[in-house]
Amino acid sequence: MADTGKKNARILVFSTEKISDPAIDMAGLLKLHYPPTVYAISVPCSSGVKPKWILHAFEKGFDGVFIAADGSDCPYGESCTEKTGKIVSTTHELMKQKNIEPARLRMAAICSVCSESFVKHMKSFNENLLKMQGV
Repeated sequence: MADTGKKNARILVFSTEKISDPAIDMAGLLKLHYPPTVYAISVPCSSGVKPKWILHAFEKGFDGVFIAADGSDCPYGESCTEKTGKIVSTTHELMKQKNIEPARLRMAAICSVCSESFVKHMKSFNENLLKMQGV
């Protein structure tokens, strides 16, 4: 991803090993461009992401956190998306208590072939985060 000199938001992505990681890898192979300040951490299942991990990312200077949820494809259980949604809701409440804008945390289901969808989410999230910062 070429740096155009334009400011980009620092986004941490929690990505799942079997579902969303392949989509992110494919985005790179297809040379689909998204902000170079997107960092991904692989987790086995999106429902395993802990609110304290998300809050820690904000403490360390990330502008946004994106959870690439498994959706209905999760190999660990059918209720993965529901559980991940509850984690996001809980974290939104904790963010409000800490005066962190809840819109800085997003979640979307990203399947293994959803490279273009992932890129669109990253570009949109980056734009929204920059607007929140007044950039």
